[in-house]
Amino acid sequence: GLALAQLAPGPLAAQLAIYLGYVHHRIWGATVVGLAFVLPSFLMVVALGFAYVRLGGLPWMQAVFYGVGAAVIGIIAVSTYKLTLKSLGRDPYLWLVFGVMALTTAWTESENVWLLLGAGVLIWALRFPPKFSTTAVWLTPLLAQAVTVRENDVLVKIALFFTKAGAFVFGSGLAIVPFLYAGVVKEYHWLNEQQFLDAVAVAMITPGPVVITVGFIGYLVAGFPGACVAAGATFLPCYLLTILPAPYFKKWGQRPQLKAFVEGITAAAVGTIAGAVVVLGQRQLVDVPSVLMALAAAFVLYRFKKIGEPYLILAAAG
Repeated sequence: GLALAQLAPGPLAAQLAIYLGYVHHRIWGATVVGLAFVLPSFLMVVALGFAYVRLGGLPWMQAVFYGVGAAVIGIIAVSTYKLTLKSLGRDPYLWLVFGVMALTTAWTESENVWLLLGAGVLIWALRFPPKFSTTAVWLTPLLAQAVTVRENDVLVKIALFFTKAGAFVFGSGLAIVPFLYAGVVKEYHWLNEQQFLDAVAVAMITPGPVVITVGFIGYLVAGFPGACVAAGATFLPCYLLTILPAPYFKKWGQRPQLKAFVEGITAAAVGTIAGAVVVLGQRQLVDVPSVLMALAAAFVLYRFKKIGEPYLILAAAG
């Protein structure tokens, strides 16, 4: 189950929970476990979204999230450092992919899905040089058309964007942060930088996966319907990409070619997170107090491993 969760796109913890439900009770088990895993934290972030919209204009609310945003930068920086050491090891190719993606993300202030997939193909090709096939030549334009469809209705836009987020983000839940930033802030302008950091902070102080920030974002964009569409669109690919390959995973999942592909994507995703730390830091760390708060959060999280992120965020809010 853990191996499948690591290979498939989507939040790892949710995939593992869905897989365990599938093992015991097949489709019904996977569905019930998936809903039980997501629903409590979803309801919490929706409630916080309601309060945020109602009270966001008050000075005390703005002061609270000023400290929270700085702490989030420090937390993501330390988490990225840990992910880097865990995911890359001593493989020079993975470090090269990491460096290129970090610089690209910091420079362009966006995440490119095709670069992520290209990183997976690159590592696979370096380790297992393939014979040329024309399949990818005609398949790539079709995929490009599929992910660039645009509709006028905001809920349709939310569904398309968050489905892509759920289907193309690998590894840690934090891997979705730069992807969401590129779409929510830079492309669609649904939120500003401060609102986006607040959304990440809300996900960190609530139980459940960090990815549940999509519910908060969806609520800010289009109310409760937006929250439901964003969360459903994000977790549906995770659900499908867990239960569909589950019966065949023992036979195909251990192939080294597939592992090489996923390792390349994971290295690219971690590099993207590192680049996003730079981008978000430039927006949030605008004065000495905010820089000090970010450094303090990073130091505490790195030095005292038993202190969880929610406690740091609550302390920063106070």
